[in-house]
Amino acid sequence: MESTLIVEKLSVFYISEREVVRAVDGVSFELTHNYCIGLAGESGCGKSTLGTALLRSVQPPGKIMTGSVTLDGTDIFSISNSDFDKKIRWKKIAMIFQGAMNSLNPVFTVGKQMNEILEEHKFPGNISACIKAALQQVLLDESIVKKYPHELSGGQKQRIIIAMALLLKPQILIADEPTTSLDVLVQAQIINLLKSLKKQFGLSILFISHDLGVISELADSVAIMYAGQIVEFGASRHIYSNPRHPYTQKLIAAVPRMKDERENLESLKGKPPDLAALQEGCRFADRCPLAMDICKLNPHMTEVEGAMVRCWLY
Repeated sequence: MESTLIVEKLSVFYISEREVVRAVDGVSFELTHNYCIGLAGESGCGKSTLGTALLRSVQPPGKIMTGSVTLDGTDIFSISNSDFDKKIRWKKIAMIFQGAMNSLNPVFTVGKQMNEILEEHKFPGNISACIKAALQQVLLDESIVKKYPHELSGGQKQRIIIAMALLLKPQILIADEPTTSLDVLVQAQIINLLKSLKKQFGLSILFISHDLGVISELADSVAIMYAGQIVEFGASRHIYSNPRHPYTQKLIAAVPRMKDERENLESLKGKPPDLAALQEGCRFADRCPLAMDICKLNPHMTEVEGAMVRCWLY
């Protein structure tokens, strides 16, 4: 079945007695069958919180405040926890969490850990055959089921995490920084693997990363996130060749290129705003070289030649 995930005005706050952190604030997008959206932005902008919210895995003091997430016509926030666990989690939507390859249990074999997932979800078929097929999908030999995490390379462990996420054949995969801490060669292998899985199984992917270079290899569209909001969204070719938002322009200018004649890469001065003390107006205004008086008011997403931009310049 071809699944479509529609996110509308999703907000996730972290609430304590002293402050409210607006980690995700009014985010909307649509992820269709066999499509990849790359979600990019600085650390702390809300990327990972958005990913965990889609899997209903936000932990206290985090709370989903507003918005809806619809999968194949069903609002997955409106169904009970038990129904979500039975019908959605890992079966329709799965996630590779940030740093996941370091969370493999060191005292259990790979096979034992994969087996536990299938048993937890009461997998009705042949468990051994399922595990073997999952490992083959990520180009690993079935003999690896007998090994412990310390016997594996970083690339092998990341492939196992991907295999675990795909065990129950979900249609949507949320990948949170799946290539972080891997060397460049292994990064390329993981990206090529995800490309292959997307093509082979029609997988829909939300690929979360701070690395625009990595995102460019996989994503069909790119969403640029800043201070809890998406500030630009469009097809990859448009974002990379003609970025509209001043923040996106700075991010693109900071990416090194093979044939780069510039002596120095551009840098972005200042730091993101405190998400617990946000002021009225554009959240990038204090760092923006093109800021105007009107930037003291909140900008809205505006369509500009096929892309959506949150900026008063347009």
